[in-house]
Amino acid sequence: MSTQLTPSRRSKRYQQLVTPVHPNAWADKSTSWSSEPFYVRPSVPQDYQALAEDENWKPSANMQTVFYRSFTRSTSLRPPSLKGKPRSSRSDASTREAFAIGDTVCVSTGTARYDSIGVITSMWELRADESEGAQANMFIRIHWFQRPIELPRVRPRREHTENEVYFTLDTEAILPPSNVARHCTVTDLPPEENFSRVASSTHSRSVNFRQNDVTLFYCRFALDSRKGLYYDFAWCHHKQRALSESDEEQTSGRSWNVPVESSRQKTTRAQKRSRLKGIIEADESLTRETDTDYEYQKPVDSDDDELPVPATDLGSVPDAHSEALEDDVPKTPSRKRKRTVSTPSKSTPRKSRSNKLAAPTPHSKAAIQKRSNRKIAIVRVPAPDLTREHYKQLHKLPQDAWLRAMHVLHVAARPDILPCRGEEYNRVLRTVEELLEEGSGGCVYISGVPGTGKTATVHAVVRELKRMAENGEMIPFTYVEINGLRIPEPPAAYNLLWETISGHDVSMEGHLKVSSKEALKRLSNHFSAGVRAGPGGHACVVLMDELDQLVTTKQDVVYNFFNWPTLAGSKLVVLAVANTMDLPERVMSGRVRSRLGMTRINFQPYTTPQLQEIVHARLLASKENLPSRHQHDVVTADGVKFASMKVSSISGDARRVLDICRRAVELVHPKGKTAGAEDVMEVIKVMQNSPTAAFLKELSLHERIMLAALVKCMKREGVEEIKWGEVERQHLIYVESLGEGVSTRAPTLGELTFVLDSLLASRAMLMEDGFTAARKPVGERKVILNLEQAEVERILGDVGGPLWRSMFGADA
Repeated sequence: MSTQLTPSRRSKRYQQLVTPVHPNAWADKSTSWSSEPFYVRPSVPQDYQALAEDENWKPSANMQTVFYRSFTRSTSLRPPSLKGKPRSSRSDASTREAFAIGDTVCVSTGTARYDSIGVITSMWELRADESEGAQANMFIRIHWFQRPIELPRVRPRREHTENEVYFTLDTEAILPPSNVARHCTVTDLPPEENFSRVASSTHSRSVNFRQNDVTLFYCRFALDSRKGLYYDFAWCHHKQRALSESDEEQTSGRSWNVPVESSRQKTTRAQKRSRLKGIIEADESLTRETDTDYEYQKPVDSDDDELPVPATDLGSVPDAHSEALEDDVPKTPSRKRKRTVSTPSKSTPRKSRSNKLAAPTPHSKAAIQKRSNRKIAIVRVPAPDLTREHYKQLHKLPQDAWLRAMHVLHVAARPDILPCRGEEYNRVLRTVEELLEEGSGGCVYISGVPGTGKTATVHAVVRELKRMAENGEMIPFTYVEINGLRIPEPPAAYNLLWETISGHDVSMEGHLKVSSKEALKRLSNHFSAGVRAGPGGHACVVLMDELDQLVTTKQDVVYNFFNWPTLAGSKLVVLAVANTMDLPERVMSGRVRSRLGMTRINFQPYTTPQLQEIVHARLLASKENLPSRHQHDVVTADGVKFASMKVSSISGDARRVLDICRRAVELVHPKGKTAGAEDVMEVIKVMQNSPTAAFLKELSLHERIMLAALVKCMKREGVEEIKWGEVERQHLIYVESLGEGVSTRAPTLGELTFVLDSLLASRAMLMEDGFTAARKPVGERKVILNLEQAEVERILGDVGGPLWRSMFGADA
């Protein structure tokens, strides 16, 4: 009888439990045991862990766990044709299918379009005194294999054979027997002609791996699914060894786990041999394990280019040379022992174990070496990737300094240069890397006013993470970007995430034709199922750009995206990028803020020196690979400084200073001269006298107050669509302060309607229309600003004076 042990588990602090399975799901009337019990013991928490997830279920007193070796399940067979036969003549034909420990099976998890592959390692039921005669709860433990389609998309490139699977080191799940779909065969024999070699590319993700009628699979490697490391593995030998273990080992499922070489076991004995002397202790190998006076000798680190020692037996006799003491190493003196001349030990050798450590493959050895040598504390912005499209287009341009400068100064250009954002880059990179290494989920809220380099910095972080994952320097992951301005409605974000989580190949098969509600249902089932979702639960990084556009009235979209990372085993990392630092406090409810967490990174507006550095860095990049005779200074340092001072005093938007300098270069390009401060001043004057600026200056007082009221509501609510009733109330509040000296009389609702109609006619504001909107009360219909918000604030501040500028400054 085994002793009850306190269950050990990984820390799930700040994480919720997975959604429990209903207790009735574990009782299947079509399934019965086909063997006698071979092991009975008192129940331990691991046995009823799946039931304990339900708070309403409580374990019974004196409950016992009964283990079996096989079960059978009856499956109904539909007759070929029932047409024309009377109902009484129809018979329900059925067949019984047997499953035993060690059988490889296809498992339906309910969250993927394809079946997962696993091996049955144990099966049991729970018995209690009060449950006599009732249908017992039946459990099976599945140790997972993993298909290439279930691997992360961002990982080192690796070839595999068709229908190849990898045996996971210790990934398992407790499932009801009803989840088993059918038998399958897994072999470690070399591939035959019917197996074709497939590269680890995009095309291979849709080749036969989603067909549920495949029953023959090939396994030659074990896999650490979280770290992406492969180990040499003999499946048939491992299966025989696991089935030959004791009954107690088989009931726990530990016999199926694959022990691997750790980095601490990679000691280079060859380096020690050269420093050994010829006198050793005869009882050295026996006394070291129990002698408390023995001093531990730290293993000698191996060279960077040296591969780990091949796998050895755990219980083999230690080498006399490797156990000898070193000459020159000072140590605490131990008690006296009998010494003799160096001869092989005459003690009885220990019985060698058959369980050997699995050795990593050469590629995984190199990956382990890279990760151990990499120092996380030293983080720097990576060098520019000259293979990107931006640099390819730059090389195609003629050798004209002005054209090349206009190309790099365009706001749509995305060079890899990130000046003045090294600290923020390091924080984002370290935070995401730590979450991936821990195997836990989390949220990172990144805020800052527009034009402060938030998205560019996050994109640089993602490129670096991809590079490291593809080179084996860190844990592989899957990446998806969701931009609030590029989707038709906020719920469409569910579709993009589910396409990535499910392994759907958009380039080959197009977008999934599922509704947002169905995608939300599948995502909820996937993240709440935990380990029961199958072996494909790898890390996923989600970039939610323009988070302000995803905030709805119910806030259900942002809540779900912030809540899923808190679920145990989700491994979901969400990078939320927004333009407002206090958006969670002003807009989001308490339940959403609680899911967001405390990891927040704020991007401050650029200062004048920083804006100058950004412009000069881009201008320097435009001169790369340009002959010296074609290199010219297209903008003077005074011109760049003047533009930077003008922009930093207003918003600190890097995009605006780039636009000013680009227009100045464009202005002097026909003349072939260098743009100076006077050219920059002329460009700024033209931009201030734009058609939008001229239109805003000609508006009446109440039209300008209404636009200011709309901007105020947009900042307060954090969304662009505002109810007309809220704009009316804000307008009446602003009349007393902003109308001082001109008119402080509060307009009637009818007069406000005339003002709204005027702005709608000029397309400065838009109002929802259509049959659905017409049925709403007028105050419930939503309006939106059809002009650039920053320009509206700037022009209204210039026209209205200090009072208007202070009003916008207080709201910002």
